[in-house]
Amino acid sequence: QVQLVESGGGLVQAGGSLRLSCAASGNIFSIDDMGWHRQVPGKQRELVAAVTSGGSTNYADSVKGRFTISRDNAKNTVSLQMNSLKPEDTAVYYCKADVIHVSRSRGAYWGQGTQVTVSF
Repeated sequence: QVQLVESGGGLVQAGGSLRLSCAASGNIFSIDDMGWHRQVPGKQRELVAAVTSGGSTNYADSVKGRFTISRDNAKNTVSLQMNSLKPEDTAVYYCKADVIHVSRSRGAYWGQGTQVTVSF
């Protein structure tokens, strides 16, 4: 029904930057919230940042001032600019979208995940 394709993960040294991107396609009328979550082995997935269709943003305290989320409603994409990266940011990052289908039914969808590794 809906596919989320992520890109942009990789390996970076502490203090460096990465940009993650996610594109949604398929049975989409519109998208409410879009966001990025992350997960490390043995821990629960946690919200990193989210943005509403109107552009309001929400960030985890641990990334405030370092990460910036943005979206393009016309293209159904969301991006996460990550600056001043720290080793503790190492995780698999997942894109999430709250989709309204053409039928006006709703569904929440996740991307496949992209690895971000920050070395000391």
